[in-house]
Amino acid sequence: MGRILRILLVVVVLIAVWAVAVGLGTREGWWRPLPAPRGDAAAFLKAAEARYASESRGNVAMAILVNGRVAVTYFSSHGRPVDGQSLFQVASMSKWFTAWGIMTLVEKGRLDLDAPVSRYLHRWQLPPSRFDNNAVTVRRLLSHTAGLTDGLGFRGFPPGHQPPTIEAELTHPADPMANATGFIRVERAPGASWQYSGGGYLLLQLLIEEVSGQSFNDYMRSAVLRPLGMTESTFVDPDPAHLADFYDQDGTKAIHYKFTALAAASLYTSVDDLTRFLQSQLPGPNGQPAGRGVLKPATLEQMRQVTARVFGIPIWGLGEILYAPTNTGGFVIGHDGNNYPAINTTARLDPATGDGIIVLETGNGTTASRIGSDWTYWHTGVVDLPTIVFEAQTTLIVLATGAVVILLGAVIVMWRGRRRA
Repeated sequence: MGRILRILLVVVVLIAVWAVAVGLGTREGWWRPLPAPRGDAAAFLKAAEARYASESRGNVAMAILVNGRVAVTYFSSHGRPVDGQSLFQVASMSKWFTAWGIMTLVEKGRLDLDAPVSRYLHRWQLPPSRFDNNAVTVRRLLSHTAGLTDGLGFRGFPPGHQPPTIEAELTHPADPMANATGFIRVERAPGASWQYSGGGYLLLQLLIEEVSGQSFNDYMRSAVLRPLGMTESTFVDPDPAHLADFYDQDGTKAIHYKFTALAAASLYTSVDDLTRFLQSQLPGPNGQPAGRGVLKPATLEQMRQVTARVFGIPIWGLGEILYAPTNTGGFVIGHDGNNYPAINTTARLDPATGDGIIVLETGNGTTASRIGSDWTYWHTGVVDLPTIVFEAQTTLIVLATGAVVILLGAVIVMWRGRRRA
């Protein structure tokens, strides 16, 4: 019996070691080939083009930045052509810009990141909960750690349907995605854990309107977009002449949905404007400070600090995804966007090097994110969390296969031991 217990203990230890090795190997890409030779932006773009060609029947606009400058671009469409000025609706990437809008008000002293958000709100308040609503702060809303469990995901409203008011949408969201609970209220202890909350960004949209005294779009255009040179970008009423067509998964034209939740889902922008946005986060070629006077360099650094973790992995700053650590001690930062029926976008930047990528795409719900994740691995040698989630089934198969081999080995050892006995 003692021998069997020792074998079982060894099995437990070996499975634990195997689990750690699989986790580390997945994160470090041990069994993942590079999509292109590292440092060869043109070769990486060719790989990205091939992925788009095999996965999407819609349109795509891409740019790769090296040292803060556009190195290569690619534009393609199965219908009306797109180019650097074509406006795409970028879904949840909108949240990154909303965070910039919030931080302009923080810099002006009109918002305190750690004050209860209720201090600034008059038109709507979070419903009572068994948790302390005063612990719902601007910082926690920006980082999805405010205890909101809505999981929104706004689907939007088709032509002919008037989007509801912000207050009505906060009270009872009329367009939740299928995986959302649809209730914007505090159901976890604020600050205790991370859970994605589009409802939190709808609340930040109301906050910007309450504090600024302007409509959300007017404030964002005057305080963020225009000063950065993003003159064609807007959260409402894009220029029809520049608006890219929307495509569904099967290549058919898709409906253009509009939103109440502008801050969470409704920014329209282009590769050219997004290039200016990424470049604005770096020191300029003529000595301009990072932030270009819209935000201070210190504020940008603050937004890149780790504010939320999942499985111990740093994943979120203030309105920014932290995709992967870099060899300079920072992170690749940015934001993805995904919305119905098949909108997918990403913009990512290594602030230490000025290297980055922009992918705006319709026609497939994951192609842009996968290209962005390929770029992150190509640039850093680290697999980002979205890829780990995408490929969780493969990882579990590898983990289970190793565990089965270890168990079979233990059975064989015990069987041989009994034969000798």
